[in-house]
Amino acid sequence: MSILYRPARAEDLQRAGELVTISINELCGRHGFPPMAAVRPPTFATFSLEDDADGLWVAEDAGEIVGFAFSWVCGGLWFLAQLFVSPDRQGRGIGPALLERTFAHAQKSNARTKALVTFAFNTVSQGLYMRQGLFPRCPIYHLQIARAGFARGQDGERLYCVPIDTTAAHLSAVAEIDAAALGVSRPKHHRFLMAQGEARGFLFHAGGGERVGYAYVSDGHVGPLAVTQRPMLGAAFRTALDLAAEGSAPSLSAFVPGPCDAALAVALAAGMRITNPLVLMASRDFGDWAQYLPRNPGFM
Repeated sequence: MSILYRPARAEDLQRAGELVTISINELCGRHGFPPMAAVRPPTFATFSLEDDADGLWVAEDAGEIVGFAFSWVCGGLWFLAQLFVSPDRQGRGIGPALLERTFAHAQKSNARTKALVTFAFNTVSQGLYMRQGLFPRCPIYHLQIARAGFARGQDGERLYCVPIDTTAAHLSAVAEIDAAALGVSRPKHHRFLMAQGEARGFLFHAGGGERVGYAYVSDGHVGPLAVTQRPMLGAAFRTALDLAAEGSAPSLSAFVPGPCDAALAVALAAGMRITNPLVLMASRDFGDWAQYLPRNPGFM
């Protein structure tokens, strides 16, 4: 039977999320890495569908979802959050067909930059994206440590932090910090994080009171995190790890780009180790990836 490609509906998203989880863990296992994904409620996909439905597509065979693509747009940035095909249907053209439809979303949005994050060992996908003009820009490492083994109390600067709220002043502040780090602001995504209540957000201030960054922590995970200047990154990440360790999560984790020397040094000093290597791919250079830690490969 031929594959049906259609816009995603709200009732598709949980099944699509399950497909993504299976596909990620099968891919990791095939390359000798531990499982990385777990099935979660599709809150960000649901938010994005309500915000801009043009970015979400499913591939369906006899009522079964066998592929899923999901992209979002902020300002001049189009980002491919997910593109996965059921492991038993790969190599049949479903991925390129879904990618064609999500690229139509990028064209419609007049995005100046197209980007995504994928596994560094997924050479098939990287070849697919490079043929479409998206090239590797920087490595990103997933680092993790059991909470019991986290070396708290490291020497080094900490920043004064204030919980982020939904006031216009705080939303304006995080938008300015994003613009400094990424070259694009993401106010709707901050509103999403605040509305969900799963992540705690903090604005960071240096000793003189200057606002220098922000971070979110959720269930032991740090990210997104952004700073206005590179020299603030180490102190910001050190502070965020301390905040993440205050909870009861069994482990602490973060996605740290390769250019973030200071954050990588803090992570290694704290005993964190790399579990999975990823890579940022984009149609052009954008932002300063020594000033930003993504939340995850889909949210960025």
